Amino acid sequence: MARLGAIEEIKIRRTELTVAGRRLAMTAGTVVGNRYPANFDVLHLDDGRPLVVVADGMGAGEGSRVAGRTTVDVFVGMAAPRPGPLRAADAEAQRRLREAGHRLGELTGCTLTAFVGDDHDAWLVQIGDSRAYRLRDGQLELLTVDHTAAWLGAVNGWYPFDSPRAHADRYRLMRYVGHPDQPEPDVLNVTLRPGDVYLLCTDGLAEQVPYGRIAEVLTRDGNPVGTLLAESLRAGGNDNATGAVIAVH
Repeated sequence: MARLGAIEEIKIRRTELTVAGRRLAMTAGTVVGNRYPANFDVLHLDDGRPLVVVADGMGAGEGSRVAGRTTVDVFVGMAAPRPGPLRAADAEAQRRLREAGHRLGELTGCTLTAFVGDDHDAWLVQIGDSRAYRLRDGQLELLTVDHTAAWLGAVNGWYPFDSPRAHADRYRLMRYVGHPDQPEPDVLNVTLRPGDVYLLCTDGLAEQVPYGRIAEVLTRDGNPVGTLLAESLRAGGNDNATGAVIAVH
């Protein structure tokens, strides 16, 4: 675990795949930061197919740990690049987390953001407040929506984005894996153009590294994941932080 003022070791995983004439260079890493005693983010970077999964447990208890690990394992086992299997994987994770929550007697939930590619394009799966960005032709876009009360407040002008209420509402998730109502995820189809760079990350990265800096790093840096994670630590390391980059060549 990192301590305030210390530099946490950042380990980066890398793999490359060739799919339908495109080379996908995938890198990923995660850091504990200074707030929590352990890392409750869960990251999967697949060596055999274009699959990246990022989950962020809610809280710092056993329910958080079980939620992230269970959700990623279910998704890796069931996910296929079509809407039906992707929704089915989420539904199975929802079911298992509800059972685990009853057994543990505590909140058992997490966010999920995933990239699932095939021979032609890719699918993004999103539930919660982890994120997926795409850099294309120099323009960084946030492709996903945060399923939080703060996002609704910002979009609808309920309060200034930097107000105390907005800060509190960042922790009010409207959808997550393990939610009592078992909500469905957003499923988005995206193309894979040469030059595209996709970033999946937890809120520990997105909320500590500014949007403009993310764009700059993805555009110019040869080790974007390592740089972004290091910057989350320099910003205070106030949360577990995880990032995964998929570069299309």
